[in-house]
Amino acid sequence: MGFSLSLFFSFVPAFLFALLIYWLDRFEKEPKILLGTVFFWGAIVAAGAAIIVNSILGLGIYLFTNSSTSTELATGLLIAPVVEEILKGFAVLVVYLAVRNEFDSILDGIVYAAIVALGFAATENTFYIYSLGYQRAGIAGLLWLVFVREVLVGWQHPFYTAFFGIGLAMARLSRDNLVKLAAPLAGLSIAILLHSAHNTIGSIIKGGPGVIAGILYDWSGWFFMLLFIAWAIIRERQWISNHLLEEVSLGVITPDQYRIACSSWAQSRARFDGLFRRRYQIINRFYQLCAELAYKKQQLSSLGEEGGNTRIIEQLRAELSKLSPLT
Repeated sequence: MGFSLSLFFSFVPAFLFALLIYWLDRFEKEPKILLGTVFFWGAIVAAGAAIIVNSILGLGIYLFTNSSTSTELATGLLIAPVVEEILKGFAVLVVYLAVRNEFDSILDGIVYAAIVALGFAATENTFYIYSLGYQRAGIAGLLWLVFVREVLVGWQHPFYTAFFGIGLAMARLSRDNLVKLAAPLAGLSIAILLHSAHNTIGSIIKGGPGVIAGILYDWSGWFFMLLFIAWAIIRERQWISNHLLEEVSLGVITPDQYRIACSSWAQSRARFDGLFRRRYQIINRFYQLCAELAYKKQQLSSLGEEGGNTRIIEQLRAELSKLSPLT
């Protein structure tokens, strides 16, 4: 029962957090199959490999130093942050390299990074909640670890890995070869440093003061990341507002459709109304295409043709023209 409860209280919150991240991606949703794939990469491959690699390297340090304290510090401060951020980030890198058309904005980088990190956290939390909670203090210990892992530090892994996603997105949206190389490396380095700093606080400052310091560190970081996400959402809305005006003048979409496309809340109402008119799939596809068209036009203006942007824009326009009368 203890393991089943640990599994439940680790993966259910992770799925709920993932739904929140999906909701935050207001205008151009990422494919669910890709999000599911990176989530399970984090939960199975990254988490499993991290346990093995961390254990092997930790054992090597212990054999070299013959000190459990040195081994614990080195693993928490150096080994785990590097190993875990690289393993989580690998899934985001594969999306960036293999499915570049789905990597359209800064927010996309954050979304993919956060989802893979939530999968990783779900497996890691299962281990901590069961071994350090249930096995040591029964149900009371389990519930306490659930509170610590899901409430107090529940967003730590998405927060760290988001910086690598941001770095990849910056590389995707830049023509500068230096930015393309430096931004992902900088993002990964920041993720590792922030991860290491979190572990350092817990290792150096013991007891209640350490818990308080860790909470202040984590929650202040999450607050500023939330502000950054809000900026990214506003920026995407500006792209849509600017680039879809031309589509109204061309007759691809109507002024009313333009108004709805520029508001995530209006889109939600339109989709809800579509449920009752049996038009949900059409309406959902239509406004997804509106966002994709705006993003492609933004890429054309900032990056040029790179990958046939003009051709893709014409394809999107043609599909929008067919769907417009049906919405």
